[in-house]
Amino acid sequence: MLNLHPNRKQKFQKQQEAPPPRMSISAMTGSAYSSRANDSEAIQCPYPNLSFPHGGVHAEQSGDVAEQGCGYVFRRAYDLRRHLLALHKVEAEKDSVDALGEEDQVESTYTIAHTFIIVIPAYHSRGSTPLIIPLPILIPGTRRKLRLWMPNIRGLHRASVSKFGTKRGSFLIALVYLLFIFSVFAVAHPTWPGLPSTTLVYDKEDLERIWRWEIASGHHPSTRPIPSPYNVEIQPKNPALPHEGSGRVYLDVSSRAPNVAYPPRPKAGSVADLDVLMNHCDFAADSYVRDCLEVLRIGGGLDNGRRVRRMIPDEWLYVFVDEPTTGATHTSPSPPVRQGVVRVERDAQVDDSAFRKSRHASWETPAISLPPTKNPLSSPYCDPEEPRIFHMFWSGDFTDKPYLALLSFLYTQNLGLHKSEPSPSSCPPKLWLWINPGFMLTLKNPALSREKFEKIKHNQWAAPFLHPRFNGIIEFKFWNTTEQLDSVEELRDVWRSAPTIFNSGGHTIHISGMPRTWTAQEEEAATTAESMAANATSPYNEPEKVAVVLSDMARFLLCHHFGGVYLDADTLFLRDWEELWGWKGAFAYRWSWHDDYNTAALKMSKGSALGSFILRTAFKNDFDFHPMTITKYMKDAHMEDLLFRLPDAMFDSAWLNMEGYQRERPPQPYFSRFEEFFETPQQNSATPPVVGFDGFFRGAFSYHFHNSWSRLNDPSRNFPDLGPRFARDSDIFVPKLDPQDFNWSTVLKRTFEAYLRGEVPNMYGEWIQY
Repeated sequence: MLNLHPNRKQKFQKQQEAPPPRMSISAMTGSAYSSRANDSEAIQCPYPNLSFPHGGVHAEQSGDVAEQGCGYVFRRAYDLRRHLLALHKVEAEKDSVDALGEEDQVESTYTIAHTFIIVIPAYHSRGSTPLIIPLPILIPGTRRKLRLWMPNIRGLHRASVSKFGTKRGSFLIALVYLLFIFSVFAVAHPTWPGLPSTTLVYDKEDLERIWRWEIASGHHPSTRPIPSPYNVEIQPKNPALPHEGSGRVYLDVSSRAPNVAYPPRPKAGSVADLDVLMNHCDFAADSYVRDCLEVLRIGGGLDNGRRVRRMIPDEWLYVFVDEPTTGATHTSPSPPVRQGVVRVERDAQVDDSAFRKSRHASWETPAISLPPTKNPLSSPYCDPEEPRIFHMFWSGDFTDKPYLALLSFLYTQNLGLHKSEPSPSSCPPKLWLWINPGFMLTLKNPALSREKFEKIKHNQWAAPFLHPRFNGIIEFKFWNTTEQLDSVEELRDVWRSAPTIFNSGGHTIHISGMPRTWTAQEEEAATTAESMAANATSPYNEPEKVAVVLSDMARFLLCHHFGGVYLDADTLFLRDWEELWGWKGAFAYRWSWHDDYNTAALKMSKGSALGSFILRTAFKNDFDFHPMTITKYMKDAHMEDLLFRLPDAMFDSAWLNMEGYQRERPPQPYFSRFEEFFETPQQNSATPPVVGFDGFFRGAFSYHFHNSWSRLNDPSRNFPDLGPRFARDSDIFVPKLDPQDFNWSTVLKRTFEAYLRGEVPNMYGEWIQY
């Protein structure tokens, strides 16, 4: 039963007595209208007062209309008339139609069709279904429409079914749809959904050469082999291990009576066996930080006078010294020079699916260039190729936070300060503090360096370290991004072409230009940082977060260019690093419970193949040096064992507790928040002054207090309390009354300051000599 509008229904009921006129439907396609003269085969619709042009649609050509009946015909006519009324065209066309005669009406099919006839688009006909149809989109602000051509799913389905059948046709449509999705992702997306992305820009052969170069150079003193994805049948000889290199003698380091008040200094040339420490400290093996610190403490002889364990397991001994084998020699092979791509028969049969190239970066060509290796057995104790330099990076004004870090360096490291003239053979470490002047791309202006140095001289927290006693031990250096990027061969010629060099974990800061060298005239005209910031040619003022992004890149540039260890400026030294200097490999430490690196402590060799790999990979991955992105670089290349991921217990002992782990057996002290270092809870505030420095994560090499820049180290004495030797005429300090309870930060600061005042020895019982 056809459902009609009430008004229409009444009108049809009144005219039911009259015989229905014979009507046919005109088949039309686009703007060209074709008629059918054979009315005997046309569809008959018994509804009155509807005018149709001559001709009809054959049932065999209009199967849809025939199947759905005249109800469909009427609905199409009604929809068309409503559409025309909305366009305000129907009245004028009605007048023109009424004025025409019968013959004129026949000849005026175009006008009649626009007003009264039923337009059946061509895609309703089985014989002429279009594969694409227009999709009108209204242009905002106008009455015009934009026609977009889209695939006609219905037409495609009918065409495929009529030609191939229902099953095959449907399968073909599904296949075409999948191919369309494939083409979209193949072009627009670097990886497929559900598949991990990759960062590789070196092929397997180059990566294996990097592995072999590091091993031959003595930079892999570990028993961990080259990983299985490389399909290395015979592992290369490792000169950093016994049998191929020097023998190892493990030491039972302990204080001897009666000198048990202080721990002994590590023996010169001693080395920490990190494989042994991983057995006791690896979080992935359910090791507790508390137990790890005990092994570090006892094996390093830091339990002086407090050794309550009567039996020390041999596997706790992790410090060794090399014992040269008589007549032992080792010649490190030079890396082969590759001409094109050379693959042996075994390699041709190996599945390289574990080394998938990055989709948005090209392979590195030509093959990676590596320097010649040298015999690590012939390296002297103070090896100029392995300099003992600690790097720190700081932006902005010098505050009490880097001041505390530098004090801990003087208090713990073997600097020879207890001697009037240190022995040249002692190989003391140095600390270079890199000061960022506060510009994203530092301009090469010597006037800026002079101005910054004057500020350091007048800064109460920095000035004490300019004392002549610390010459050659602590050096302030000014960071210049342009200079440092140009200093490394891997980036010198390409970094200016990057869209940005400030990217860390996807946090990108774009810059509007590149730096330039200042002329003498400009240097005279702009002698202060303030005037340079106001200069229109210097649009590089540093945003708030760029210092963090810049430091992520700076640590790898510094370690690759100069060698040594990078430490964040919110790090405190807790023991001598002699055993870690002796370990010639590269390392960072674990990001709490995550299986990622934290590069707050980073050691790399100068000009190493590993450093070249990281710099070039980062360049082709949007200059991203975030620690978690570094993890991905190393995992994709199967090189995690070349950059040892040490337990965070060795450098960041409170991190796991802070994130809710191992709170049932915490180390000493117990922090549930990093802020408790500066704001020790009242129920725990009796501990710091009682146990002091010796009870602060004893055994760990350092402590990372994670920012807290706004909190004061010593609220009641917020100034360098170093005595008259370091006092200046301009310094007027008014101390406040001490609180009842002391925070950990206050206790450590006052302990370090007492050492510089000459009131107490350092942690190894050595008194400073001026």
